Formats: sequence, C-alpha cells, structure tokens
Amino acid sequence: MAQGLSIHIGLNSVDPDGYGGWDGQLVACEADAKDMSALAKEQGFTPTTLLTAEATSSAILDAIQDAGKKLSDGDVLFLSYSGHGGQVPDANSDEDDRMDETWVAYDREIVDDELYGAWSEFAPGTRIVVLSDSCHSGTVTKAVLDTVRPEAIDRAVQLNGSDPASRMKAMPADVGKRVYEEHKDEYDAIQKRVPAFDDSPLDTSVLLISGCQDNQTSADGQRNGLFTQTLLEVWNDGKFRGGYRGFAKHIVKKMPPWQTPNLYTAGKPDRAFERQHPFTV
Repeated sequence: MAQGLSIHIGLNSVDPDGYGGWDGQLVACEADAKDMSALAKEQGFTPTTLLTAEATSSAILDAIQDAGKKLSDGDVLFLSYSGHGGQVPDANSDEDDRMDETWVAYDREIVDDELYGAWSEFAPGTRIVVLSDSCHSGTVTKAVLDTVRPEAIDRAVQLNGSDPASRMKAMPADVGKRVYEEHKDEYDAIQKRVPAFDDSPLDTSVLLISGCQDNQTSADGQRNGLFTQTLLEVWNDGKFRGGYRGFAKHIVKKMPPWQTPNLYTAGKPDRAFERQHPFTV
C-alpha cells in the first residue's frame, strides 16, 4: 500500500537579520499552510507543518530529506509552500535568464537548485506534488496592474480582502539585490555545491502547480493567499472530479489575468500520476 507524507510551509514574516533589516510581513501564509495540512490529513497523508520561525532553510531541507529516506516506489510526497519568492544570480549556468528562483525561508533563501538536488535523492518511482503560493519575479506590481481590466481587479479584491497591489509575495527587488550582495559568497557556494538541474537526472516524477508565472506576482490575502483560496474553492472539499491538469486549468479560469498559475512537470514522465485525482496517496 502506498505511503503519503506531506510538508506544509507558511511564513508570515522572515528574520530581518538574514535579509538586511527587511521582515517580509505577510498575513495569510500560516493559514495557507494549516489549511493544506488539514487537506492532506483528510486525504491520508501524514503531515508536518512549519510556520514562520520554524521554517528555516535547514528545517525545510531536513524535512524534505527525511521524507526522501522514508518514501519508496509508488509513495507520494505532498509539499506546499506559502511565502515570499525571490531570485539570485545564477552561479552554475543552468538558467537561460541567468537568475535562479528562490523560496524565502525564515533565515535565508532556498535556491531552486537545492530543491532539485533534494528530489534527486528520492527513490525511483516516488511521486512528488508541490504547490507554491509565492512569487518568482522581480517585476514591478503596478506595471502589471495597469494593464488589467478594472473588473478583474474587483474580483481579486473580493477574494482577497484588499487591493492586490498592496501586498504581494515578492521580495522587493532592492531588498533582493542587497541581500545577495551581503551574502554573495554563501549563495554562490550553495549553487556550486549542488549539481545544476540539467546535470541531475530525476528518477522521480515531480508535479508543480505554482501560484503564478515567473514574470508575475502572487497576492497575499486576509484569510488565504489568492492562489490557495482559489485552489480550495476548486477542490471543494474533495468534490472536484478530474486529474491534476484539469485541476490546474479550473484554478486558472478563476484567477485574475495578472496572476496565472502554472503547471510544470519534471523528472520521469508519469501520465497516470498526472491523471490521478489530486492529492491521492
């Protein structure tokens, strides 16, 4: 019988000591993690939840590594992250745009190469589902919103409880630049000790549904992040019928045009996995 483990990460702030005095205040990320943990438990997963100060880079990576030691062929890891996203310059030349995306953990950024390296340690045949309610973009929010129809913004305000321009899950560009400059040796060393993703073939099947495209921002909310709240609406307490691709498409239909969730797969192709009812162990 397949085993399901899950990890749910939510950060409503970060340690200013690691980010040049910036505290990264958000509102709904801990609630996102708690709601995803409850969903996972209902679906038969054994959940681990890391909230704000608990969600250090080492705690997150250790939890993933621990899951990798316990799971085997046919088992499932369900991982959700809600918090800020950022970017650092690409030090191992595996990104076309010369920038690596990051999760903004409590003490430091986790580079996407680190996550890819963690997947490579999982047993062949393991299935991994990742939800990332974060932004991986340094674009200016207002430049995006200026092109959006007023009714689309009204829909976002209705869901989100506030103007979406007021609180986005993107580390400000000036903060990101300052953090990288202050910790350049550390971030470059992380990338250099982790194999580039194109040199790390995966025997696992990884399916990511992200809160937005790489050139967009993800909105925080009063109760849940905009992506997480919309996902939960589509999920409808498990009443949704269809596979992961249909699930992602239904979420996109309900989202405003300035925030378009993306479905991305990596590793070993597994069409049966993609066709499964979401969050099936």
